[in-house]
Amino acid sequence: MTENRVVTLVGRHPLVWGAAWSAAFAIVLAAAVAADWPGWLDWIVLAALVLPSLVATVVVLSGTPRRHFDEMSSVFSHFFVRYLALVIAVGAWSASVVVGAAISQTIQLAAEGREEEIVGIGFDVMSVIVPLVIAVLWAAFVLRCAWFLAKARGWAEVPERDRIPDGLLSGRPALRRAVVGLAHPALFAVTGLAVAIAVPFAVGDLTVTL
Repeated sequence: MTENRVVTLVGRHPLVWGAAWSAAFAIVLAAAVAADWPGWLDWIVLAALVLPSLVATVVVLSGTPRRHFDEMSSVFSHFFVRYLALVIAVGAWSASVVVGAAISQTIQLAAEGREEEIVGIGFDVMSVIVPLVIAVLWAAFVLRCAWFLAKARGWAEVPERDRIPDGLLSGRPALRRAVVGLAHPALFAVTGLAVAIAVPFAVGDLTVTL
């Protein structure tokens, strides 16, 4: 009974509840950074911040067949997205070649020919670069999912009409309303990008703690 009341309450204004939840944990995260809490606590707060919108997004998108999105895509948008992905891939590959060469030269110069230090310096450099790469990939994933959400359920807090299959949580209309409401493209984009920005700093704090 308690669970049903909570679900019904959230389902009335899911975007408001989702934004309030994320704002509360954003404040906690700011306090954690200011108070220099252990790095692993930062990760817990980050996970909690994005958890409602992430779970709702996974439920909505996993329950929506790909053909629904194909029906909503024009030929131009289909090819434009593919073209844009190709441009980004080529740009990322070109940047990786340049950055890889620069890193190799930097490690050699920093080690000054001392072979035993090259591996250690390499790990130090990778501990900075890998979190940034992960953050960029996560941001791309977030934006892509937000784009699909906008096509599937629109931008309304609780859409009256959407393209999500009727069979998704059909036996629990209050839960469906809450889940679809929390899977708002703007809410997921904001919380997901906030996590992407915070990940490199959280990794740094965790490294210092360890």
